Amino acid sequence: MSTGNGNGNGYDLAPGARNAIRTCLKVAPEERAVIVTDLETLPVAESLAAEVRAVGAPLETFVLEDYGNRPMLALPAAICDALERAQVSIYAAQPQPGELSSRRELTAIVNRRRMRHAHMVYMTPRIMAEGMRADFKVVDAISTRVRDRAVQAETIRARSRAGSDLRATFDPAVRWLKTSGLITPEKWANLPGGEVLTAPARVDGVYVVDGVLGDYLCARYGDIEKTPLTVWIENSRIADAQCARTEVRDDFLAYTRTEENSDRVGEFAMGTNVAVQSIIGNILQDEKLPGLHLAFGHTYAEHTGASWSCRTHLDVVGRHFDVWFDDDQVMADGKFLI
Repeated sequence: MSTGNGNGNGYDLAPGARNAIRTCLKVAPEERAVIVTDLETLPVAESLAAEVRAVGAPLETFVLEDYGNRPMLALPAAICDALERAQVSIYAAQPQPGELSSRRELTAIVNRRRMRHAHMVYMTPRIMAEGMRADFKVVDAISTRVRDRAVQAETIRARSRAGSDLRATFDPAVRWLKTSGLITPEKWANLPGGEVLTAPARVDGVYVVDGVLGDYLCARYGDIEKTPLTVWIENSRIADAQCARTEVRDDFLAYTRTEENSDRVGEFAMGTNVAVQSIIGNILQDEKLPGLHLAFGHTYAEHTGASWSCRTHLDVVGRHFDVWFDDDQVMADGKFLI
């Protein structure tokens, strides 16, 4: 792979790549690194590879299309073998329907070997120039405060300008996670970072998705602010969903009916990346927007300790949230008060 010139679509990628490799992953010269990418994300991968080489660390890079047709439902053996030799890894590629299974193969190796791993699904040059330029030490400090307050809360309530109105309760035995961009062997994380999350005990109410949907539905529909999806939730399950665009509703319901727990709230999260100012139509960055978002399906049980799991995971993101931890308001119109 060539190192490239640090640019993609007119964006300077080098500062974000430097942040990823030196601040977030802290790659050392004696460590082996693996980058998994695809043709569409190649400029970003090249900028990351250039920074790994600048550190002096040995690197193996894999382009998915070199190993078969997309969607790639299983992780190629060559990538599995490389991960078994590495201490640090990055997945920077665009998702396709059905590929969550191969990405979970990758993260299973990461979890077992306790690697430092950056998950950059949907990464674009724009995100490298925006969310990846955050001061992640500041994001970590905010994330720590939010997590420490959330752990003590029995109930979290959230409302949004678009009409969301939720109440969630929590099991003290299920852990809250902080993924602030500073990656450790204890938990792989998305980059750009900035999120505090758990698997809730129960969620009831309505969530209005006037931002984006996750997984491949994000690329399909982008920012749905003008035609939001309204989701009614009863005892953590989807009770109903409505949208002026019937295809959005139908795709959402089809995804969340994939298997038994696909319609169950498996993630309750607050975005904490204060460098993200607005929705751009890309789930990787948009879920880090300060606010409250949910995901149906996978609970990250290997890290949260949740008692159930699921093979699917679909995020939903809205705008302009007010949030209360018990009786204390911690966010007003998407701005932290703590």
